[in-house]
Amino acid sequence: MSARKLWSAAAVALGIGGLAVATGLMWRPAIGAIERPAAFDPAQVARGAVVVTAGDCAVCHTRPGGKYLAGGLPLVTPFGTLYSTNITPDATTGIGTWSLKAFKRAMRDGVSRDGHFLYPAFPYKHYRLLSEEDLADAYAYLMSGPPVYEPATPNRMKFPMNIRPLVSGWNLLFLHSAPFAPTAEQSQPWNRGRYLVEGAGHCGGCHTPLNFLGAEKDSLALSGGVVDGWQAPSLLGLASREKPWSEAQLVDYLQAKVADSHGTPAGPMRPVSQELARLPQTDVEAIAHYLLSLPAGAARPSAGGVSTALPAQSARLGQDLFQGACAGCHGAAAPMRAIDSRPALTATSAVLAAEPRNFIKTVLEGIAPMPGEPGPAMPPFAASLNDQQLAALAQFIRHQASPDQPWLDVDATVRALRQETP
Repeated sequence: MSARKLWSAAAVALGIGGLAVATGLMWRPAIGAIERPAAFDPAQVARGAVVVTAGDCAVCHTRPGGKYLAGGLPLVTPFGTLYSTNITPDATTGIGTWSLKAFKRAMRDGVSRDGHFLYPAFPYKHYRLLSEEDLADAYAYLMSGPPVYEPATPNRMKFPMNIRPLVSGWNLLFLHSAPFAPTAEQSQPWNRGRYLVEGAGHCGGCHTPLNFLGAEKDSLALSGGVVDGWQAPSLLGLASREKPWSEAQLVDYLQAKVADSHGTPAGPMRPVSQELARLPQTDVEAIAHYLLSLPAGAARPSAGGVSTALPAQSARLGQDLFQGACAGCHGAAAPMRAIDSRPALTATSAVLAAEPRNFIKTVLEGIAPMPGEPGPAMPPFAASLNDQQLAALAQFIRHQASPDQPWLDVDATVRALRQETP
């Protein structure tokens, strides 16, 4: 055989081999359907409720006004809009025909029962840290709930991410989470807290910056990110900041209460904290204990640093707006301050943050009350304050809190966030 034919044969063989490898990576077999188990041990179901609550499953899988865990919540990503799925035990539109084996594969590998790949907005990278027992308990809880018939809303993903098999390449690059292993030299609460933060709680999904493919930058884990226009702050060095957190303050914050000297959760963190409030107290304390042990990350550039007097007109406008719209709840003599022990507005984390994003988002969108849930509420001001007023209010309150570190580009931030506000 000539050399040319040998090279041609080798090229064909390599092409066939490469196609076989690619097909193997992008295809997963279906796992057979089952009849929904008739019943589970009540103690296992109760344990599963804790796992599902720690995983914030209801936050993503329950749309406003929808049935519990029936899906349909839109999740906006840089690659398009996803809609959460129905995880009730309905046999047609939910997971009622899934076996425990199929459930575990979805939770750890991001593959549905029928073999299609799940998008990594579903945090299976974190859920693969869960123990066999916790996965079995979560399955028992979900399969014991009431089935809800709720067909899936079609996703609206951009090309090429609308081609699901390509997710296999994402998994190949980024799905390397090892099973959770306790750290021997640390305490049981510390290990429990780390397990909840890195596993079920998947805190890194919001509090870690993402790369251009939407994967977490592991080298910057928990150093902060942006979610739905809100700044998810760094969780590093909480105990060593200029205004440090205590364990009691962080526990209150995680339970949607007003944390003394720090404020209360808003934005995407609000429903998460309301779920955490349903966890055993010891679990919330373990999360706080672990987070407070994390050392500070590399210092980021300051947003200001030069003491600047506000222009007189802007200062007057900001002060007038504060007196008219804010002082009734946030002023020094406001009765609400005494009722729920809320700190002065200038002491809250949103006002002391390096960027104005969270303060502006809170004023625009407010903090919605949740029936039966703890914590204060705040009305939205998107319709009552124009861009100039909102910028003046932000600059005035920031100047009261940190006159030597004024926020930069407040006007541009207001305009950008206004576009994102419903």
